[in-house]
Amino acid sequence: MLYLVGFLLVTVCLLVLGVNVWVLIDHLLTTDVPPSIPHPLKFRMLHYCFLLTTTWGSILEKMNICSMPQFSRFVQDRLTSKENLGVFVKDLYFGTIPVRLFCPKAPSPKPRRGILFFHGGGAIIGSLDTHHNLCTFLARETDSVLVSVGYRKLPYYHHPALYHDCINASIHFLKSLKAYGIDPSRVVICGESIGGAAAVVVIQTVLNRTDIPKIRAQVLIYPILQTFYFQSPSHLVNKNIPFLTKDFMMTCICKYLAIDLSWKDAMLAGACISPSAWKKYEKWLSPDNIPKRFRTSYQPPESPAPFNEAAYLETKHAMNTDISPLIADDKIIAQLPETFLVSLHWDIIRDDSLLYKKRLEDQGVPVTWHHVEDGFHGCLVLFDKKHFSFPCCLNIMNAVVSYIKDL
Repeated sequence: MLYLVGFLLVTVCLLVLGVNVWVLIDHLLTTDVPPSIPHPLKFRMLHYCFLLTTTWGSILEKMNICSMPQFSRFVQDRLTSKENLGVFVKDLYFGTIPVRLFCPKAPSPKPRRGILFFHGGGAIIGSLDTHHNLCTFLARETDSVLVSVGYRKLPYYHHPALYHDCINASIHFLKSLKAYGIDPSRVVICGESIGGAAAVVVIQTVLNRTDIPKIRAQVLIYPILQTFYFQSPSHLVNKNIPFLTKDFMMTCICKYLAIDLSWKDAMLAGACISPSAWKKYEKWLSPDNIPKRFRTSYQPPESPAPFNEAAYLETKHAMNTDISPLIADDKIIAQLPETFLVSLHWDIIRDDSLLYKKRLEDQGVPVTWHHVEDGFHGCLVLFDKKHFSFPCCLNIMNAVVSYIKDL
């Protein structure tokens, strides 16, 4: 009996060691560390831990123990601490949607600004807890009442659950501003990554409603704004840069949109875009719309991939504007509020922000653009991690705070 226990223990240890070494080798062989990223060793170490978490999550998923998203969120939440310095915090429900209210403790002589915040994470990671300290900082430093929305995620909820939750929570909040002491003329919607997409979709959805106040501004922090064109410069040049590599990005997109991963290569090659669709969207998505300095090392594909009708039929919902709001009609874009847009140089979806910036400006929407040369996707999750944070984290938050305070 003891021999059997010992044998099993050794087997488990060898399995764990083997997986960890394999992940390390894969990281060293496939991951690019940009030259302008400070603390490259820390950057590699954090990405290795991230890969370990998602890899073990995938193993547990194959063993039917728990899903990769559940395991990843479990680990992430265990590494999260919460501070409420200078802010009153309360967990609430808007209907069935969990939200967290952040209100500065200092008295205010007049109604405060309101902020709706949607966190990122690709519907796989991220939660009210992981972004708690960030929201505390944002509410305190801008003297605003902030509501963070805990929308539904994978593995049990796919599109459009996230957007339904964000839209419904936003409408509830906008109808209740008086109860929270908020000035209805100063409401800002803020989103990070997929939360940035949610922010844009919410605003586009409620544009013409007369029963709720108009949104004063949208603050979009490295938003993902389209999920079907993957041949822009940043998608090709930054494909192996953490934390949103090409493989993890496609895993997030396919899982959330309930697209089988077998269509991943066709999506990346552009074979899912019909000639008629590309003719319509090329004027907005063409790399020619991106400033030249972001195309210096870009080698465009030699020729378009042949159209694959089967792949198109499986993935065409990725072109819906509630998933890819970048391709909304001009008449919608022209009505959007002024925008603060954060882009990161080493981000695979950097060009979504650059293309959206041009679309907004072409339609006369005021845009304040903040580009971070040493930024990488997902960096805001490290904002409150002290020794594991990076200069770009505070850079972004200070820029966002400064913009919101000036509204």
